[in-house]
Amino acid sequence: MAKPKVLISDKMDPNAARIFEERGCDVDVKPGMSKEELIACIGEYDGLAIRSATKVTEDVLEAATNLKVIGRAGIGVDNVDIPAASSKGVVVMNTPFGNSITTAEHAIAMIMALAREIPAANERTQKGEWPKNDFMGVEVTGKTLGLIGAGNIGSIVASRALGLRMKVVAYDPFLTEERAVEMGVEKVDLEELEKRADFITLHTPLTDETRNILNRERLGRTKKGVRIVNCARGGLIDEAALKELLDSGHIAGAALDVFQTEPAKDSPLFGTPGFICTPHLGASTTEAQVNVALQVAEQMADYLVNGGVTNALNMPSLSAEEAPKLKPYMALAEKLGSLVGQLAHGNLTRIGIEVEGAAAQLNIKPITGAVLAGLMKRYSQSVNMVNAPYLAKERGLDVREIRREREGDYQTLVRIKIDTEAGERTVAGTLFGKTQPRLVDIFGIGIEAELTGNMLYVVNADAPGFIGSIGSLLGKNGINIGTFHLGRRQTGGEAVLLLSVDQPIAQDVLKEACELPGVKVVKALTF
Repeated sequence: MAKPKVLISDKMDPNAARIFEERGCDVDVKPGMSKEELIACIGEYDGLAIRSATKVTEDVLEAATNLKVIGRAGIGVDNVDIPAASSKGVVVMNTPFGNSITTAEHAIAMIMALAREIPAANERTQKGEWPKNDFMGVEVTGKTLGLIGAGNIGSIVASRALGLRMKVVAYDPFLTEERAVEMGVEKVDLEELEKRADFITLHTPLTDETRNILNRERLGRTKKGVRIVNCARGGLIDEAALKELLDSGHIAGAALDVFQTEPAKDSPLFGTPGFICTPHLGASTTEAQVNVALQVAEQMADYLVNGGVTNALNMPSLSAEEAPKLKPYMALAEKLGSLVGQLAHGNLTRIGIEVEGAAAQLNIKPITGAVLAGLMKRYSQSVNMVNAPYLAKERGLDVREIRREREGDYQTLVRIKIDTEAGERTVAGTLFGKTQPRLVDIFGIGIEAELTGNMLYVVNADAPGFIGSIGSLLGKNGINIGTFHLGRRQTGGEAVLLLSVDQPIAQDVLKEACELPGVKVVKALTF
């Protein structure tokens, strides 16, 4: 089996290439390529490791015919077309924790620089002045720091600020009271933070909800003399309003490491008294660059070699420890999804995915992804766990997950319920020997079958002689039966027959089978 092949297209710590090689990947290091050069060679690679220079656009992804994973050494993925990658079935990963300390320390440095007006004092002193009486700073001790975003980086900033004897209030919709106590901060709403904070620092991603979270109105409500720091993402602050309030003196100072448009070659904030800035240096330390390079190499190699998914932005994460346990469940889930996709008539509107017993103790997201990957193959053969949820969403499919920890007739069970024109239909499967997928229920009829290869699905009236008839028909057409599975609702009622056969069944044979007495449905299946 050929080794996965990885391209490192940006400057990265050389140990990243070593990790790829040690983990069983072939790696090429080609930083500084033009877009045309990248498009010309990307089709050779299974993985692409980047920083911020490489732009992974839709046309690059179109040429990446073998690409399975993109790894960004850092947090921001503005240079990756994630929707296009998802539609192509490519996992996009980042390394959100590799530069956390570095970014947090930069925010603290900005707070101190604002408090003591260090950049302006430095500039004038180096010009030969001695402006000792022009710079009257403020202490941070005893001041209140308002934290917008109390996640990984925000929590590190809070701990450093507490070490400086600051008081910390935090606004974060996902911050629990218990976590706030653990961090040593006071949880408040945004309006309360605006009123009380002497310094405000932002540590939240840029989303539709957080864009301009400090807009003109909120900036105007802040405490007079507040100092504001943003080392997170450009676009969190209304920059025009920030300038107005700096000019008016309401805001005493602002420090930005990020801008709405980057590179920020021209900004109305430049030259404004009380304003300092850096060119997106939050992650720029030697330690951070080494950390993110090593982490992205480890994550990508883990995915390409072992199937582990860590810090993925467009699919559920799946650790290397989880992967072996979930692999047989995902195989079962994909087969059940494929069965539903092949048997369902018309457009599906809702699907329920239930896990029961031992399966309920596992991460359900990869199981859901596998079900959808099998189901969506009715629409596209290039579907996988990455793009299946996007295809399902595009088609308006309502996906619901249900976890039942009780054990039923089986020690572990995966059940799929769909809404059809004929009402709700259910299929279910289990694992034999913890590894072998088996169908155990199809549309309310108990039947034990392995879903594999070419199969024939028949619904017929339960009557003597039918098995002989179908066997004779297949024998006459030179089709050998591998396995034979029967189930029925009741004696003389509706019965289901699942046959595995050694070759695909031609349409004329299916037509003959439809004409047999008592036959209601005939369908050729492939797994």
